[in-house]
Amino acid sequence: MLKKNMGNLDRILRFAVGAAALIAFFMLPDASYRYWLLLGIVPFGTGLLGSCPIYAIFGIGTCKMHSK
Repeated sequence: MLKKNMGNLDRILRFAVGAAALIAFFMLPDASYRYWLLLGIVPFGTGLLGSCPIYAIFGIGTCKMHSK
């Protein structure tokens, strides 16, 4: 499983942007740019999972770690 590296605000924003793009994909059936909206799957999925592979590659994290 992927390690969570995204904070709550990051997850919410990605989820909202991805959902908006996917909703627009279905609402705009005749738009010439319609299939570009399918890229909304990426932020939607990373928002749901709480993990971003690009963040992992560069060692970035927006989540607060709880220390013991």
